[in-house]
Amino acid sequence: MRSPIRIFSVTEYLEAESKSEVRHEYLGGHVFAMAGGSKAHNIITLNIASGLRSQLRGGTCDVFMSDMKVKLKSANQSKTIFYYPDVVVTCSPEDRDLYFVNHPCLIFEVLSPGTEASDRREKLVNYQTIDSLQEYVLISQDEIKVEVYRQDLQGNWTKEILGSEDKLVLNSVNLSLTMADIYEDIF
Repeated sequence: MRSPIRIFSVTEYLEAESKSEVRHEYLGGHVFAMAGGSKAHNIITLNIASGLRSQLRGGTCDVFMSDMKVKLKSANQSKTIFYYPDVVVTCSPEDRDLYFVNHPCLIFEVLSPGTEASDRREKLVNYQTIDSLQEYVLISQDEIKVEVYRQDLQGNWTKEILGSEDKLVLNSVNLSLTMADIYEDIF
């Protein structure tokens, strides 16, 4: 038996999402429910958001956790996408929408078995199309390992892998986090 696949407009998605108890990501008309995270995932996310918030408080940047969407165009620029990153920072005065961020400068994803492939491939490629994004950070929850993708002034992206002895320097917001800050109460 065949069933038609429902394609949602951006307006339909945003309206349904505002009433939904389950979060959904939006990829060019297709809507996908998001799974819940582990305790480690939640603790790491909270550690990062708390660390950023305490250091950025009172400035021009806003820090959001996993309930704030990021709106972007797909890598081929033809379809609108809404993702829910684990932590997102925007310092743009233009970012005043109540339900999503358009101009993030920093995005964190905590890797989970169910999302790691998407975070490393699909989201990486699509996030790299955001002109304002300077850093995309992937955090392992099974080991002390952080991957930082950085955009330079020429628009080129580099990758840096950090371990337990390293410090995460975030050029986009001019601050740093230690591995102890990120992994507090995990290892």
